Amino acid sequence: MISTIIWNIRAINTQGVMERLKNLNKIHHVSMIAVLEPFSDNNNINMFKSMLAMDHATSNINGKIWLFWNTDISCTVLEADEQQVTCEISHTEVQGNYIKTFVYAKCKEYLREPLWDKLLHFADTRDTTPWCTVGDFNVITDIDEKLGGIPYNMRKSLEFIGVIEACGLMDLGFNGPKFTWSNQRGINFRIWKRLDRAMVNDSWLQNMPHTCITYLPSVGSDHCPLLMEMVRGHEIASSISIPCCWVEQPSFEEAVSLSLLLETGPWKGNPMWIFHQKMKRLASTLSAWSKMQFGDIYGKVRDFEKRVKVAEDNLLQSNTEKHREELHSINAEYIRYMKLEDAILKQNHRCIGLKKVMVTPNTSMHSLEKGGGDYLSIKSSMIMMNGYKEMNRLQRLREEKKIDELPMECIPRIVSQEHNDRLKEIPSIDELKEVVYSMNPNSAAGPDGMNGYFFTRNLWNIINKDLMGT
Repeated sequence: MISTIIWNIRAINTQGVMERLKNLNKIHHVSMIAVLEPFSDNNNINMFKSMLAMDHATSNINGKIWLFWNTDISCTVLEADEQQVTCEISHTEVQGNYIKTFVYAKCKEYLREPLWDKLLHFADTRDTTPWCTVGDFNVITDIDEKLGGIPYNMRKSLEFIGVIEACGLMDLGFNGPKFTWSNQRGINFRIWKRLDRAMVNDSWLQNMPHTCITYLPSVGSDHCPLLMEMVRGHEIASSISIPCCWVEQPSFEEAVSLSLLLETGPWKGNPMWIFHQKMKRLASTLSAWSKMQFGDIYGKVRDFEKRVKVAEDNLLQSNTEKHREELHSINAEYIRYMKLEDAILKQNHRCIGLKKVMVTPNTSMHSLEKGGGDYLSIKSSMIMMNGYKEMNRLQRLREEKKIDELPMECIPRIVSQEHNDRLKEIPSIDELKEVVYSMNPNSAAGPDGMNGYFFTRNLWNIINKDLMGT
């Protein structure tokens, strides 16, 4: 494992904190440490680098983020400001370079806006590079991420949620405690929140799908340390794409059932993240299943082609019933594997292609190829984010009584309260089934290798509870 510790430490120069960091470094063989809020002068960073037995160190401009790393990795700081440090990192045992953005976000909502703009910029310019943003974002994404205190106003989180969606980021989930921060007050006044998290883009999931986040006990600070463990290059299982011909096999459904119905283990977090973890486990299961069931299909076709030629030669030299039966048997297997190969090649050819077209320096559009040269355009994340900003601006103006609501009462309400309530309802199992079954069976598979045919072919009864989060 390639391990990184990320911790809002609230003063690095206390003996308990330093001892904890040294111990974590020793236990987990850490390659990199990100210290948030060290509360120490930047001139002291080299002293702490030596104390932590690290080889390199850097800081952002206001000294709120300190980074330490050893010679296992090569780290180049691409950009740093008051709320983030973005690094391009490489490791000898990880294929290619990847980018990490270490975040310590401001406490006030309006002060976090420059950080959100920066994340959107990174997402637009580096969408094909594995990218992870990790740290203390000082905001939650769900009311379940807070316990205690007054009820949380989700309006405070709308902009952050919009940034996550616009950047195409996915929360990696976690093992360990549910909350990462506590105000550490008396039992009747204590508040817990999940302020620290790690999020990655699709490219990261494809290259390092087994990245794991563990929340360690919050000894020495009011925040939990985050332990990020990345799978080394030779341990990364190659991604698979589920051919439709697999789904037709009698033993396929049994293999899927055995994998998906296993206990979720230590996984905690969003139900869809847990489902994603199950899909990753299923991919490994099906990879082993396919080797037992088919072996190397392309290799088998080449092998049977040679065997057919040998069998034909044997039949010509000795025209016996035994050689004739042998040729027929080999021919049958040869045809079987050719059909499998042909089905896979046809499926790959039919898959929908995604390509990116740059329109202007500030705007990008994604075109989804539908066949026949037709493309479906999707507005870029920057346009989406502008919508969130405008919505929040209008909401603030309303709260500050700077918008006269009286003239707006003359505008007829197109969406009734009943319609609005229906729009906010959680989809039923039947509605979800309808959506799943409307998927194009030949659609391009996602990072987990599962396409529309997989989800609709006799597997609904296995996956529906996971999709509903029940």
